[in-house]
Amino acid sequence: MTRLPRYSLLAALLVLLLAACSSTASTQQHATTPTSAVTATPTKPVPQLSAPVITYKGHAGAVIGVAWSPDGKQIASASDDGTVQVWNAATGKRAWTYTYSAGGPKFLFAVAWSPDGKLIAAGGQGGAVVILNAVTGHFVTAYYSYSAAIEGIAWSPDSKRLAFGLQGDNSARVWDIASKKQIIDYTGHTDSVNRVAWSPGGTEIAAASYDGTVQIINAASGQRLLTYIVGTPLWSIAWSPDGKRIVTGTGAAGMDYPVSSGNAVKVFDATTNKTLLTYTGHGGNVYAASWSPNGQYIATGGDDKTVRIWNATTGQTMLIGKGFTDIVWDTVWSPDGKELAACSQDGTVQVWHISL
Repeated sequence: MTRLPRYSLLAALLVLLLAACSSTASTQQHATTPTSAVTATPTKPVPQLSAPVITYKGHAGAVIGVAWSPDGKQIASASDDGTVQVWNAATGKRAWTYTYSAGGPKFLFAVAWSPDGKLIAAGGQGGAVVILNAVTGHFVTAYYSYSAAIEGIAWSPDSKRLAFGLQGDNSARVWDIASKKQIIDYTGHTDSVNRVAWSPGGTEIAAASYDGTVQIINAASGQRLLTYIVGTPLWSIAWSPDGKRIVTGTGAAGMDYPVSSGNAVKVFDATTNKTLLTYTGHGGNVYAASWSPNGQYIATGGDDKTVRIWNATTGQTMLIGKGFTDIVWDTVWSPDGKELAACSQDGTVQVWHISL
């Protein structure tokens, strides 16, 4: 066997040594490279709502409730000035004003248009609900609860019954319009009931309370079906159009203390009681929540003076409206889902075109 010269052996050993060192260094460098070094894609700025098509300034006080007529042509608003006003949704021209008579509530906190378009209900301080002719604004009848205030109102889908939440005696009641009789007095809550919402199918009523719970009752019997516990005072509530989900938001208007922590909007399954989504986009109490007619979006508002429209499934914020100078109390979608109206403590109602 032929032997290599000694210098050739040394050269070969040197080559092998250099190759090994190079391989080790490469291996060590690869092993110590942090896996988090990939740069995250920055979050894109959320688009703002364009300028409102209408800013209604007909009230002399804070506007607490707003409702769209079923045909989409008019809007009703209720105010701390003690009036219900109905006006053209396209032009802002006022059709009529109703002022509650002496001895009744000075402040009106809620307004709702009956699904058949014939009546408007409004309630407020003093625990009274007035029913008005939607065309003329004339008084039709009234329900007197003798509680501190009516905070929320909701019509049954067939326009035959009216549900409302009471501050003071902590109950939710249902009134039959034709007979003018109370048919349900639900007393399952331990604090004021602020907002109520009737399920799209007409079989259930959901009530949000300062006691930190949403309670769902049978609309015929008043039997409690489900309790969803949030743990912080609640104000806003709405059903999804398909009746499967409920959205609710924290709020403490009228209380001696605000909700200073834990403010959030939650979406939960109305059958299983499971939390599906928690939205934390607002910077404080959330007094307004409404579901778009197609079920894809939720509009909310609160004491951060903004209106936010977000995806009802993912929680992604789609649009932000910053046109108000004070608390946003209520939001409502037009029947076709193409516009959104919101009202504020600053005394205005603003209407936007929505393009998503």
